[in-house]
Amino acid sequence: MVFVALAIGISLVLIGNLVLGAVERHFAEQDADELVVINQAVTQTLQRVDDPLRLPVALSQAVSGHHGVYFQVWNGRGQLVFATPGADFAQAIVAFSPVKRIHADNLATWHIDGNAYRGVVTRFVSDSQEYRIATAIGMDFHLHFLQGFRRSLWIIMLLTGGVTLLAAWFGVHQGHAPLRGLSDEMRSIQADRLHMRLDFRSMPLELRDLASAFNQMIERLEDSFTRLSHFSADIAHELRTPLTNLITQTQVALGRARTLDEYRELLYSNLEEQERLAKMVNDMLWLAKSDHGLLKPVQVTLDLATEVRELFDFFGALAEEKHITLSLEGQAPGVMGDRAMLRRAISNLLSNAIRHTPAGKWIKVRLTKAANDSVSLSVINPDSEIPAQHLPNLFDRFYRADPSRTRQSEGAGLGLAIVHSIVETHGGRVEASSDPNATTFTLFLPVTDERSA
Repeated sequence: MVFVALAIGISLVLIGNLVLGAVERHFAEQDADELVVINQAVTQTLQRVDDPLRLPVALSQAVSGHHGVYFQVWNGRGQLVFATPGADFAQAIVAFSPVKRIHADNLATWHIDGNAYRGVVTRFVSDSQEYRIATAIGMDFHLHFLQGFRRSLWIIMLLTGGVTLLAAWFGVHQGHAPLRGLSDEMRSIQADRLHMRLDFRSMPLELRDLASAFNQMIERLEDSFTRLSHFSADIAHELRTPLTNLITQTQVALGRARTLDEYRELLYSNLEEQERLAKMVNDMLWLAKSDHGLLKPVQVTLDLATEVRELFDFFGALAEEKHITLSLEGQAPGVMGDRAMLRRAISNLLSNAIRHTPAGKWIKVRLTKAANDSVSLSVINPDSEIPAQHLPNLFDRFYRADPSRTRQSEGAGLGLAIVHSIVETHGGRVEASSDPNATTFTLFLPVTDERSA
């Protein structure tokens, strides 16, 4: 409102000055027209009358019907020929140079005995006789009128400015009413009321996009809060089991005296639980860094077939122990990526597959060139079919497609979430599919520029 008041004030001042300037200009032009008529009457008289003795009488009769008009005529020798009563323009004759043409821009103003005059000095030559004519109009009436007009104008401008400012404030206040209502509705949405949405259909068109964007933001916040709540509950659940095991085993061990071998077995058991806790904490820290963009992959060109074969060497002993066959099929162009991160993602998929593959079965890794210049890496293993409604959530943290399945030492439920985070960091995506015969996890990674060119 300060800006509006300032703008209105400046505008009214400019308008007032323009109006005053226009009125003053009008009076000046009016006076100039009258002075032209008077000056013409005087010059015609000077041209018509040759006798110097008759000239004063003729000049006294030259101008009639003009109120507040004064003129004086001086000859070339500086002698006063005629002067209308009530004014002495001797100083004006000396101070102002004669003008050739009378108009509003070359009128002069002077003061004599407290009275203001607006006039002009002209030069006239008749029969080798030179005259100077000072013609003026009394300005007292004009000045009195302008003084009253200026006072009235500024009073009108002040009242107009006040009314305009009040109308602007009322208009802005009423125009902001929907925005204030929107602010009140937004303010009423707290952490425990994130399910609430703004009814943008009842709002003005200008606010509908804002309300819709706010609803989308609240929807994302609600989803994040829900995920955070579930994540906190899952963490508490996952940490409770190993901690309870540690406490129970320690309490049992301290219940009576134990042999050295029994204490050693207890320590080994506690160590397994502690290693599981340490792995879970490390995985959560890794995911937290990934969520905040703190993990920057070191991009190098990788041959996925070579990386898979080296991981087969690492998992070979575990697979052999369960009588599981590992095989690699297909070929694919190289990809740009961080070797350690991508190995971790593929390792998590292989570890997950080995964990859920029955003894004596097989696990296949298939490489193909996919559409849109990308490479797909699929890890396929026989397993019981995962219901379709669970597939989109398999990469959520601590998500269990089968709540009855315990993880114990085999994993903390963060492996697939880490896979998803690594693949997204590399600009790819991950999918899961399942049927009665097999479960497949597929990574899609962009091909290197050199290979795809």
